Amino acid sequence: MRTTVQDVMTTDVSAVDQNASFHTVAEQLINRGVSGVPVLDDDNRVVGVVSEADLLAKQEFKQSYYGDSYLPPLRARVRHTVGSEGSGFYKALGETAGELMTSPAHTTAPDTPVVLAARQMDKYGVKRLPVVDADGRLVGIVSRRDLIKVFLRPDTDIDNQVREAIHNDVLKLEVTVADGTVTLSGTVPEHSQAIAAVRLAESIDGVVAVHDKLGWKHDDVVANLTIWGGA
Repeated sequence: MRTTVQDVMTTDVSAVDQNASFHTVAEQLINRGVSGVPVLDDDNRVVGVVSEADLLAKQEFKQSYYGDSYLPPLRARVRHTVGSEGSGFYKALGETAGELMTSPAHTTAPDTPVVLAARQMDKYGVKRLPVVDADGRLVGIVSRRDLIKVFLRPDTDIDNQVREAIHNDVLKLEVTVADGTVTLSGTVPEHSQAIAAVRLAESIDGVVAVHDKLGWKHDDVVANLTIWGGA
């Protein structure tokens, strides 16, 4: 069974209403020790996320309001086209979570495999994802730290799952697991079976690496390549 987001997510979620004040949002971030919180509408649906970066826009652009010669760095100007909705300049004018937030929010579902959640975070460059149900209502939040939890699975659990995945009752291989590292030893009838066993072991949640010490009696991989090459 694959580990899903609901297995590792946090259900005690710090969130704010879209009408929450700038001060309330800042207080939530500081008191809960997080860098961002989901923003909810009146029906508990996630409409965005407000982060430290969103709040810092007010400080970043503040000096220019007072006639200072401050000019944001080029990278900031490229990232925030001054005056456009959602830009740093626009957010600097915001007073509520709804005006400060980044929207729409990148979310995930409880039954999403953790590997896909990790890919979502990487794709969107975020540190956490609000977890929503089928109606878009907040049920939890999953962070990068939560995803790392899969690598803390007990070696015994990984060992059992590897043996089941590779059908070790048939192959009779020697399987050892130490700190998430799996070692497969023994001899199988076909080379392709050895390749499949390693790949199946690598796919198990919590496996850090697989050390392949397998041998085989018949190299069906080379034989098949020869046949296709001859064709």
